[in-house]
Amino acid sequence: MRIIIAGAGNVGRHVAKMLSNDNHEIVLLDRDEERLRDLDSAYDIMTQVGDSTSPGELLMCGVRGCNLFIAVTPYESTNINSCLLAANLGAKRTVARIDNYEYLLPKNKEMFRRMGIDALIYPEMLVATEIVQSVQRSWIREFRSFCDDALVLVCIKVRNNAEIINKPFKTGFFNHDKFRIVAVKRRNETIIPGGNDEIEANDLVYFITTKQNLEYVRVAAGKSQFPINNVIIMGGSKIAIKVVQYLPSNINVKIIESDRSRCYKLADEVDTLIIYGDGRNMDLLKDEGIEDADAFVAVTNNSEANVLACLAAKRLGIRKTIAQVENVDYIELADNLDIGTIINKKLTAASYIYQQTLDEDTHDVQCLTYSDAQVIEFEAKSGDKITKSRIRDLKLPSDVNIGGLVRDGVGSVVNGNSVIAPGDHVVIFCKASAAPKISKFFEK
Repeated sequence: MRIIIAGAGNVGRHVAKMLSNDNHEIVLLDRDEERLRDLDSAYDIMTQVGDSTSPGELLMCGVRGCNLFIAVTPYESTNINSCLLAANLGAKRTVARIDNYEYLLPKNKEMFRRMGIDALIYPEMLVATEIVQSVQRSWIREFRSFCDDALVLVCIKVRNNAEIINKPFKTGFFNHDKFRIVAVKRRNETIIPGGNDEIEANDLVYFITTKQNLEYVRVAAGKSQFPINNVIIMGGSKIAIKVVQYLPSNINVKIIESDRSRCYKLADEVDTLIIYGDGRNMDLLKDEGIEDADAFVAVTNNSEANVLACLAAKRLGIRKTIAQVENVDYIELADNLDIGTIINKKLTAASYIYQQTLDEDTHDVQCLTYSDAQVIEFEAKSGDKITKSRIRDLKLPSDVNIGGLVRDGVGSVVNGNSVIAPGDHVVIFCKASAAPKISKFFEK
């Protein structure tokens, strides 16, 4: 595919790098030459300095006939105008980043489609949804669902009390139909477990299971579920507003914001208590009753501040902490510091955008926060290689692991003796570099 990406910010750069791994022809367009520097030499990406709202410069990028045009600059109006121009100049499909929820209403989405914008992405809304899911499932680090929740992937940090640690896989301890462990993140390494491997305390473990068996996973991982009734949010961002709107009404929320003028605006937008101050100030947190809070969420634009504030909250006894960390280099650090859940906006947005590039056999791709890996949902067709033998005989690459399948809407985990049937939706965990290798198993 020929893909043009307008906007070389965090989201645009990450999407370009990710798509370049799939041998697409990528052009990254931005007004700021500094943002484009070194990208074309380090990755298989073409870069061009220019204005995405200029018809002439879009044509120079090859917009006429391009398969996908993605506008992810920080400015909503620029993204919409760029997509309208690209569609009228011959782009086959367009995606625009927005920051107005009203545009996502069905009648408005249809209006944009008629105008030439095929998909709209609101990253702040997607991130807020992740945060709410994390609050509602206090023992899970990361949660992904597939096929209308027929299968789910959960990431959990296991401790010394977990019954699954120090059990070699070859012993058969994990040979059951409740869950399948598809990967283990240990320090800086993602391990696809083999027979001689075992789980160690403080590993991040990725499970594929069904919603009905989540409780079984929780017990096996030695985690306790505790109710969350009171939440403190640091940072009065758009994400914070959406979190307040999406959380159940029985959960009490306070927002701490360090900008006084922003506090007044927040008071008009959300029906919750707004506190003026610095959420890293431990005296302030104590004064505001942090000892009564069950969760602390840090969503300022400063990753370092978010991590430090969550550390302060943990010292004061908060059991669930969630930090927005936009610098990917800080994710490993935040995990080592045992920040409960880490949210990265560009990874969330990239997963959604990546789905616009999928062929008819691939239904979903989700990037993971704690691992340089993806979870991909394929649909098997009659005659595909993957349907012709048991999973153990498929000779899958070592960095690929089939987790489960959905047949006639019912999810189940797989084992080595499982056979994929035509029509099955197959959920596969793979390291990012292995993603292109999988498609050959879904060919005749």
